Amino acid sequence: MRRLLLFFCAILPTLLFAQTITTKYEQSNFQETPTYQEAIAWWKMIDAKFPQISMRAMGPSDAGFPLHLIIVSPDKDTDIASLKKKDKRFILINNGIHPGEPDGIDATMLLVRDIVTNKKTLPANVVLAIIPVYNIGGCLNRSPFYRVDQNGPKEFGFRGNSQNLDLNRDFIKADSKEARSFAEIFHLLDPDVFVDNHVSNGADYQHIMTLLTSQHSKLGGAMGEYMNKQFEPGMYGLMKEKGYDLVPYVSFGGGTPDMGLTAYFDGPRYSSGYATLWHTFAFVPETHMLKTYEQRVESTYALMESFIAFTAKNSSTIKQLREQTKQSVKQQTDFPVSWVLDRSKSATVTFKGFEATRKPSDVSGLPRLFYDRTKPYEKELKYYNYFDAKTTIKKPAAYIIPQGWWKVIDLLKLNKVQMTPLAKDTLIEVEAYRIEDYKSAPRPYEMHHMNSDVKVSTSLRKVAFRKGDYYIPMNQVANRFLVEVLEPQGDDSYFAWNYFDGILGQKEGFSGYAFEDIAAQYLKEHPDLKTKLEEKKATDTALVKSAAAQLDFVYRNSPFYEPAHMQYPVYRIVK
Repeated sequence: MRRLLLFFCAILPTLLFAQTITTKYEQSNFQETPTYQEAIAWWKMIDAKFPQISMRAMGPSDAGFPLHLIIVSPDKDTDIASLKKKDKRFILINNGIHPGEPDGIDATMLLVRDIVTNKKTLPANVVLAIIPVYNIGGCLNRSPFYRVDQNGPKEFGFRGNSQNLDLNRDFIKADSKEARSFAEIFHLLDPDVFVDNHVSNGADYQHIMTLLTSQHSKLGGAMGEYMNKQFEPGMYGLMKEKGYDLVPYVSFGGGTPDMGLTAYFDGPRYSSGYATLWHTFAFVPETHMLKTYEQRVESTYALMESFIAFTAKNSSTIKQLREQTKQSVKQQTDFPVSWVLDRSKSATVTFKGFEATRKPSDVSGLPRLFYDRTKPYEKELKYYNYFDAKTTIKKPAAYIIPQGWWKVIDLLKLNKVQMTPLAKDTLIEVEAYRIEDYKSAPRPYEMHHMNSDVKVSTSLRKVAFRKGDYYIPMNQVANRFLVEVLEPQGDDSYFAWNYFDGILGQKEGFSGYAFEDIAAQYLKEHPDLKTKLEEKKATDTALVKSAAAQLDFVYRNSPFYEPAHMQYPVYRIVK
């Protein structure tokens, strides 16, 4: 009896404390979400009370505050290095990348509170890793007027960060400190499952929760097959048991539901696409903006519970598939770097919508789109969820990048790429690209004028590299990442994001009146070039009429023309 009394005396303070742990979401009758300071203070409070939780400050953000990382471990071991030695699956949950979409911020607080107070159980083979607020600058910039179409909460943060960047377009280009800190967190954890909580925009429909996954064609191989046939359907089944009908992220590629749903293109600029490069199963939940805040938070809670349940039950399979993929990518020879939707293939999904119609606008008097909630419907729709490789690259044995391109080198180091500086000046035979054509976007997109439709020519040449230039072997887990960022034709390559735009501007030139005599003498000494010029003129009337263009032709085909212009400065060793 005495032991029983001592036991109750020991746990009573914890039980009483557990009963008093509430969140701003609950205190406001599900109408409000915490400020950044309130959220961090709440996490610090439960971190101090429960040994299953460890909260640590990680890298910086553009807002001047560090990103925080919460580790929730049922065996009270919260040391990441120690946990990595155990047979545990890591689920990384990212919240508030768009702070106007705070559902995950509140749902995660509720879930962890329920776990540490024993209302819910975190399986022994699962560790939760949580970034409580990712876009801190946007979270600090609160207003009741942002996201005018969204149904609550009363006040929330702004989509842009402290540089007014959309952080869910920044994972590859890494213009923000947040993205650079995230990369360090991601590689520290090497998560098995990644969840990035969002709220959708767009059409009206009955579903509370929609789900975007790592696109299975692009994930590829055994992991892609498992995602398509097991993981994603498994989540649908678990959510159905909780009373939720999941549907893929709603995007009507044809403009109307009858044209079918089209899978979202999650390139590496996005969180799920970035995680795909590192062989992680990634998901972007999107609650429906027009549902009440309580409905959205509760569905996010239920979905995270489902991720935990599926991961725990299928722990060994998830581990085996990731390890298999990491080994196979080291030997993989061909890598897709751009994609196109295949509309000849489709799956079928059950979509619960509302009838769309037109009625006169009270603003303009003209016809406007209107969803009639008195006319719900349920239809089987085609879901176009297959992508084909548009451009495929055969990997080299290694890349070499000169040390002067340090911004790119720093990003490679940030992503834990294995590379070695050359020990001495060395002449090496390489495959070299020349940029023959590209399109540059006329308007800025996330601080860049993106390059696309890149065409290259290839040549073998001997290049004199200097001590300190970087040799990057292609026998590592980072192979897929390397090909997609270093091959200029990649949809989200570093060339696409302007990291190599220095080569696109010609630095040297000529004065026409002075070069006339030099060009004439050069043509006399090189009759083969004279013949080439005449052949070009025979088919190019514009060239015939332009003396300047003919001088430029001679210049570009002479040793006077600068070799760095349009010469892509990442070289491939193919032997």
